[in-house]
Amino acid sequence: MPMYVVGHKIPDSDSICGAIALAYLKNQIGEEAIAARLGEPSPETAFILERFGFEAPMYKEHYAGEQVYIVDHSELTQAPDDIAEATIVGIVDHHKLGDLTTSTPLECWIRPVGCSNTVIKMMYDFYNVEIPKDIAGIMMCAILSDTVIFKSPTCTTADIKCVEALAEIAGIEDYKALGMDMFKVKSAVEGTPVRDLVMRDFKDFNMNGNLVGIGQLEVIDLSVFDQVKAELEADIAALKEEGKRHSVLLLLTDIMKEGSEVLVVSDDADLTERAYGKASENGRVWLDGVLSRKKQVVPPLQEAFA
Repeated sequence: MPMYVVGHKIPDSDSICGAIALAYLKNQIGEEAIAARLGEPSPETAFILERFGFEAPMYKEHYAGEQVYIVDHSELTQAPDDIAEATIVGIVDHHKLGDLTTSTPLECWIRPVGCSNTVIKMMYDFYNVEIPKDIAGIMMCAILSDTVIFKSPTCTTADIKCVEALAEIAGIEDYKALGMDMFKVKSAVEGTPVRDLVMRDFKDFNMNGNLVGIGQLEVIDLSVFDQVKAELEADIAALKEEGKRHSVLLLLTDIMKEGSEVLVVSDDADLTERAYGKASENGRVWLDGVLSRKKQVVPPLQEAFA
């Protein structure tokens, strides 16, 4: 029986590119694997896949009775809805350890690096498997995306070295220029439905029994949101009520200014002040230097809920 390699709900580039790269590796070492996804690729991910000649992995919603290898998270809220009825055979991730549990032993590769594809590159090295040119390309792009072209505080020396090695395999001379092309795709928001923008990179977290949704939109100039910011605020308020969430935060991240404006709706009016030491005004707060949801947004927020 094959294993299905799948990332989180509302998949990002790391989740989808990682599923493809890890499924290929598993097949090369004699473990039958199929790459899958839990949602539609983002515009950035679609750009990466097209650039290196890939189709999106198969869309598969149900995994009861299947073997599953989880990529880019270990959170119950981000896993398939029927994950409790599946057998988790492995996890590869770069986030905090979440609340997924297993009934049998599993393979687990979790490293404090900027991207799951960095960890997958380490797995290729461990198994001494050659990385094909096209897979090296999508892995490289996923790392550039997650590390914000090395600007993110999550970026490590390992991420940089992996990008350099993967770029050489893929035949990409100017990988930073390709990274900027990816972020230009991310910045093209005009004409996109507001709900699609809010959900483009959105994750739910269980914080001490409170459901908290955090979305992030990374662009090269925040002025692209000037005409739609009020609509974004209205939509996250609706999303909060629809999902019975305690709070919803939407990070509008400017990768050039290296900071984020956070739009927030919450049952706790003092949430951002307790978490980040800055009070929100009319549901907005600027957090200078904040680029990473994983490292700079989620941990202090969880402490505020402790």
